[in-house]
Amino acid sequence: MKITELFEQGKFVVTAEVGPPKGCHIEPVLEEAKTYLSGISAVNVTDNQSSVMRLGSLAVCKALKDEGLTPIFQLTCRDRNRIALQSDILSAAMFGIENMLLLTGDHTTLGDHPQAKPVFDLDSVSLIHAVSQLEQGVDLGGNKLVGEPPKFAKGAVVSPCSDSVDAQLAKMERKVRAGADYFQTQAVYEPEKFIKFMEKASQFGKPVQLGIVIPKSVGMMRYMNANVAGIHVPEEMFDELKADKEKTKAGITGVEITARIIRECRPYCQGVHIMAMGWESKIPGLLELAGI
Repeated sequence: MKITELFEQGKFVVTAEVGPPKGCHIEPVLEEAKTYLSGISAVNVTDNQSSVMRLGSLAVCKALKDEGLTPIFQLTCRDRNRIALQSDILSAAMFGIENMLLLTGDHTTLGDHPQAKPVFDLDSVSLIHAVSQLEQGVDLGGNKLVGEPPKFAKGAVVSPCSDSVDAQLAKMERKVRAGADYFQTQAVYEPEKFIKFMEKASQFGKPVQLGIVIPKSVGMMRYMNANVAGIHVPEEMFDELKADKEKTKAGITGVEITARIIRECRPYCQGVHIMAMGWESKIPGLLELAGI
């Protein structure tokens, strides 16, 4: 099922993400997904996240689909030229994968193969356009596809808490014009900024899922503040994480913070995307605490 159908039905769409392993044995990933994520709308599968080489997103999406879950195929421009990207998009359609999240991707210098040559033949906007073209039965070279063209729910990313809100809105508009059907946001820790952004973004008429990474520790959040564009963690959140170290270590504080942010932002968005980063087991309880 395309998650756009759920948005159209007025449902609050909940997604989470899993990272493929650095190897070809995916049984633990599948077991965790079946145990903790089977009750949500769909599961994103990251594409060599942070430029770290892992098992391919498309293969894991197919495995999740075979287990009865709805995958979202994340696809980045970093590692493939337009020929390979279009080929993987068609492969996804052949496997019956209907949901995509289309990204530019982190630079190779950030990952575990810093000597690798980045491609970036396309960027996120032109990749969305490429999928839209394939849906019309034509590739980027102007050549017609054989048979029925594929159809996808095309997702994109936006950073509502970026310092440059106008730049984010302009990029969001370009993505909408290229064919984006829905958006997942960069992690949000400032609900007031998110709400103000959404008041302006509503002009585009596209569903937006609030993105959030469950806070694990002060160190993790300091790192995100320093290194992840579009994210700002307010000082009072650090105080909350410091208040009871055992509670934070157990994940209770992070879950409470995440649930609170979801409750505050829920009236202004159409869903939530949870990036648990190894804490998938906490998602069912988190959603209950958030009132979902």
